[in-house]
Amino acid sequence: MKGQLVAFGQSTRFDRWLTPLLLEAAGPERQLDEGKAIRVIDHFILRYRLPDGSTVVDWFVAGRKDLTTVDREMLLGWRDPVEGIFEIQRKEKDAVVLLNLVDDLEYRTYSNVGRAAFRGMSKGGFLHTCLVPVHSAGGAWLVSGAMTSYPKSSATKIAQAALHLATSQPELVFRNPEKLEQGWQRMREDRAAFVEFCGGDELVLPPAEAEDLLNAYYRHRQEAAVAGQPDRVRGRRLSDLDLPFFELPRELADAHTIGVIYDQVDGLNFYGLRDVARPLRGPGAREPWAASGPVAHVPARGVDRATADLPTGHRAPGDSRRGVPEAAAQARIHLERAR
Repeated sequence: MKGQLVAFGQSTRFDRWLTPLLLEAAGPERQLDEGKAIRVIDHFILRYRLPDGSTVVDWFVAGRKDLTTVDREMLLGWRDPVEGIFEIQRKEKDAVVLLNLVDDLEYRTYSNVGRAAFRGMSKGGFLHTCLVPVHSAGGAWLVSGAMTSYPKSSATKIAQAALHLATSQPELVFRNPEKLEQGWQRMREDRAAFVEFCGGDELVLPPAEAEDLLNAYYRHRQEAAVAGQPDRVRGRRLSDLDLPFFELPRELADAHTIGVIYDQVDGLNFYGLRDVARPLRGPGAREPWAASGPVAHVPARGVDRATADLPTGHRAPGDSRRGVPEAAAQARIHLERAR
């Protein structure tokens, strides 16, 4: 069925959407290696949203009346693949057991071409690929798309790549419920430290003072982390402690005043304000100043960024928007307490 799905996704009915994606990936040189092309096609088939909001998988399932209920559920489950950088733990007959370095979960993985796909791979090596679930096989996963392997000697570069993937796409980390709770716990700890250092979770400051305060806070946090792990940093040069951590974007740096709110759910947010020296009034009144709305969001910075950073622009499932101003009127109410 995987082969049939790929052929269906490359059929002429989808050319108008797939071809531009391949051309974009090829760049101005119009060169696209096989591995990259496979990744683009696989992403298009499983995750690309067509104009009606559906995926190629949805179209494939809808057109196949011969599918069993189990097969139908399995195919629809492929719309949520697991992308990751994996360490090879061991081989089990036709499968390999992979540890995802991004979400810290194990996956018993097969290939639709059999064990030959894993020839030459050994314990301790690494694999960059996507996996889709095989519901009928009790926790089994199937390699989907391109598969790139790396030797054990690449561990340092692989760790850096996994860290980059985790921090650039935190939703991949939070597939693991334990990592999700760890992320929230790190944020709670960071918010408590922020309140203790800054004197509250809501501040109104000129932009330059806000930058200085945030840099002082981050420096304080890093120094505390270093002091708590003397054995790990002994003899290492820590010059980056003196570097600035935080800089406001131009639209905030040019504001008259900055409202800083460290919310319990949405993390650290910044609001550009105008003329806050005038009285702050309740919602509904015509105000001489206004908040421009949430124009910057900074996730919590903990010691372990791969798990401390709550996802920018992404929220944990089930989270409400409580306590976070969505518009100027709400921001006015929220900042009255700070004043």
